[in-house]
Amino acid sequence: MRSVGVLGNYDMMRIALGIEYDGAAFHGWQSQPHGNTIQDALERALAEVAGESVRVNCAGRTDAGVHALAQVAHFDTAAVRPQRAWVRGANAHLPDSVAVRWAQPVDAAFHARYSALSRSYRYVLYNHAVRPAINFGRVGWYHRPLDIDAMQRAARLLLGEQDFSAFRAAECQARSPLKKLYQADVARHGDMLIFEFRASAFLQHMVRNIVGALVVIGCARQPPEWIAALIAGRDRTRAAPTFSPAGLYFAGVEYEAHWRLPETSRMIFPSILL
Repeated sequence: MRSVGVLGNYDMMRIALGIEYDGAAFHGWQSQPHGNTIQDALERALAEVAGESVRVNCAGRTDAGVHALAQVAHFDTAAVRPQRAWVRGANAHLPDSVAVRWAQPVDAAFHARYSALSRSYRYVLYNHAVRPAINFGRVGWYHRPLDIDAMQRAARLLLGEQDFSAFRAAECQARSPLKKLYQADVARHGDMLIFEFRASAFLQHMVRNIVGALVVIGCARQPPEWIAALIAGRDRTRAAPTFSPAGLYFAGVEYEAHWRLPETSRMIFPSILL
């Protein structure tokens, strides 16, 4: 499929990618001068396959230490390669902690970020008296018992379109703090607590700040209704500290069906974490 590129160049093709990564060793997604980001590693690998420099756009930029199960990105290239070459070739040049799961040509109207209808995040919290070792860097940790029922009641107060200023990082560059949260669930699996969030978009540190507030409620330092008070107050300084990035996973993106993309979300929960 040849398609019109972003500059109207009919010799360009747009390729969508599905990516997973362990973000522990990286300084987030977005390219930085030192080059130790997911975007930098991916662009270097794709350039080896394309024989030219490429610029990648993603559905949701993750922070340092945050992982992805189903990130979606796209890039434009003049290089003609079989679809499997973008997967196998890129993976041959990527570090072991980053993998391209699929590649597919798409119409030039598709944009990994702007075509997205919603995004999903999962937070995995190890709730045990002793810190994790095997899962270090893959899960968050809290040592005191947590009341899952209180946390679930609080999570329901987050649903709908609201001003999430109380859960926004000071350096967040989003134009508006208004976001629509479609899902906010908490479930216990043994010593693991699994938080599931789906929204139109997320503010910087929004999920980690929400998890921090829910943990405060879970250990009975605040009632579930505290969440509503934080939202109404729109004051980040009155909320809980930002929780660790270790347990946060970008879990997927929702797109309209007509784009015919392969796997754009992964609801798996790695058994090694249980």
